[in-house]
Amino acid sequence: MSDQLNRPGFPVAMDVPQGDVVKVTQGMVDEAKAMSQASPRGRIILPFHTSDDNSLHRMFNVMQIGTYIRAHWHRIPPKDEALIVMEGAIFVVIFDDQGVITQTFHLRAGSETFGVDIKGGVCHTFVVLEDDTVVFEAKPGPYNPMTDKDFATWAPEEGTSEAVTYLEDLARHAGG
Repeated sequence: MSDQLNRPGFPVAMDVPQGDVVKVTQGMVDEAKAMSQASPRGRIILPFHTSDDNSLHRMFNVMQIGTYIRAHWHRIPPKDEALIVMEGAIFVVIFDDQGVITQTFHLRAGSETFGVDIKGGVCHTFVVLEDDTVVFEAKPGPYNPMTDKDFATWAPEEGTSEAVTYLEDLARHAGG
């Protein structure tokens, strides 16, 4: 995948499982959990789409508490995004264009509310509430790293001390 961060020796995404029909197994998820635990970012993508050019991107995002997903939009071009919590829990935060929180809610695997569909152009992030959280994500392709995400300038960049403080503030909104 072209979605690699400049982190020495550690990928952002696992290799794509091969085959025209891929059975999704607990072993695959367990391997992704182990990789996310070892990742400097506290997360790893297990992609099912075979190319950045695919018209539909499907993946597991496997994450640990403390991983930071910078607030962003998918707006050029607008891309809807579906998130389904398979294991664990997240706290979803929706913002207006100035960074004011307009909506929040918890998603938990096996609960009444376990997923969300976010329209293209809606600014969002989420906070991981349980280690080894597994989220199935789907959104349109193709993937272009220059336009996939429009990061909010008011949200700190990943890897900064400001991002740690910002994530802590968001976690307090979640009650954690």
